[in-house]
Amino acid sequence: MDPSTDEPSVVGLRLTRVICRDFRNHADLDLAVGSRFVALVGENGAGKTNLLESISLFSPGRGLRRADLSSMARNAGSGGFAVSLALKQGEEEHRIGTGFEPAVGDGRATRLCRIDGETVGSPVAFSEFLRVVWLTPDLDGLFRGPAGDRRRFLDRLVLAVDATHGARVNALERALRSRNRLLEERPSDGHWLDAVEREVAELGVAVSLARRETAERLDRLIAETRDDAQPFPWAGLRLEGDLDDLVAVWPALEAEDRFRAALRQGRHRDRAAGRTLVGPQATDLVVRHGPKDVAAATASTGEQKALLIGLVLAHARLVQAMCGIAPVILLDEVAAHLDPRRRAGLFDALAALQGQVWMTGADPALFAELDGRADMVSVSDGRIVPA
Repeated sequence: MDPSTDEPSVVGLRLTRVICRDFRNHADLDLAVGSRFVALVGENGAGKTNLLESISLFSPGRGLRRADLSSMARNAGSGGFAVSLALKQGEEEHRIGTGFEPAVGDGRATRLCRIDGETVGSPVAFSEFLRVVWLTPDLDGLFRGPAGDRRRFLDRLVLAVDATHGARVNALERALRSRNRLLEERPSDGHWLDAVEREVAELGVAVSLARRETAERLDRLIAETRDDAQPFPWAGLRLEGDLDDLVAVWPALEAEDRFRAALRQGRHRDRAAGRTLVGPQATDLVVRHGPKDVAAATASTGEQKALLIGLVLAHARLVQAMCGIAPVILLDEVAAHLDPRRRAGLFDALAALQGQVWMTGADPALFAELDGRADMVSVSDGRIVPA
């Protein structure tokens, strides 16, 4: 749905309980909450971010740390873990769970996903009930870092509104690896190269179109709701890349043909480089500081942080508009780096959204303005202690 049109009715959603068994440093955690705001406070290493990560596993992908499942199991545990959430969606209540079972003997390690006790095929099924967006300190260098970091960030934005996007990206990466291997081992095998390049072109255009649609919708929503007086500056977005230019001009089938021709013409160059040089794997998300009309990478560190927060808040509004589900928002150590004006502005902006917000911080004073509106949860060494 176009966010500039009437929004669908939004389903109010709250997590009411989080249970972790042998997840990271949480041996046996059972947390019940009831508010729209949940503030996790405690010293560094207490397990606050681990709790956020456990919630992020209920979105497509690898969670907010992008870690292997096996690394999430508690060191002194059985090698596996389990996480479950109780959530209230409007008048309905559901229980969703995920876990990891290590390989036994000649077997394979297993990812388990369940909804109301029934096994489902993958975390994609959770998107019917839950959407999750997040911001972590790892993203602080996004605008000055490599283009690959911004592509991963862009794909996370797309995944929050299109849960099938991850499968397309993974299939494209496999097809690109197959092409690179053919160019290295059998460069004269035109029949197989034609076949794999056809697959790369189809998947590449599909990935680029999904990215373009999300970026354009987000850019339009930001433009329609921007306010220079707000503490978080608005961002301008565009995609930069050869294939992005193609899909911006040509229909999908024509773009596929032109991309396939470019792949064929670039075989010698790509073989010398050891990788495919054109395609969605070369896309960059270009962000500008709107009020100053400068590249985000040239803004000050504080301006970049504020710009990123504003972008994530706008994305949460887009998810709500497109999916009809107010997302759960995970903010790891965000408030600590804001001055009092911006911290108050953040809480006001979050209150204007309908989704539940989970935040972490070492100092309870950071959340003083939420007194009476938040569940204050003290975390210590993987346990919940009285606040």
